[in-house]
Amino acid sequence: MVDIVGLVREHFEDAEVTASGDGSAGTEVRVVSEAFQGLSKVKRTQMVYRALSQAIRDGRLHSVSIQALTPDEADATD
Repeated sequence: MVDIVGLVREHFEDAEVTASGDGSAGTEVRVVSEAFQGLSKVKRTQMVYRALSQAIRDGRLHSVSIQALTPDEADATD
C-alpha cells in the first residue's frame, strides 16, 4: 500500500491531505494548501502529480483522481 498522504506532505508541508483507496484504480486525493493560491487547476494538479510521480513510475500507484484546493475554496465546498 502506498502512503499517499506522506508522499504529498513531503512536497506540501502545510497541506491538509486526505486520500481514499489503496493506490489501485479509484484512488482519490484531496489536497488543501496555500501553495495553490493564484494557480490554475491544471498547474495545481501537475504539482500534486509531481509529488506522486515516483509511486506512479514504479507501479505502486495506478490511478488517482486529484482535487487541489486553496483553504478558501475548501471552506466553500465543506
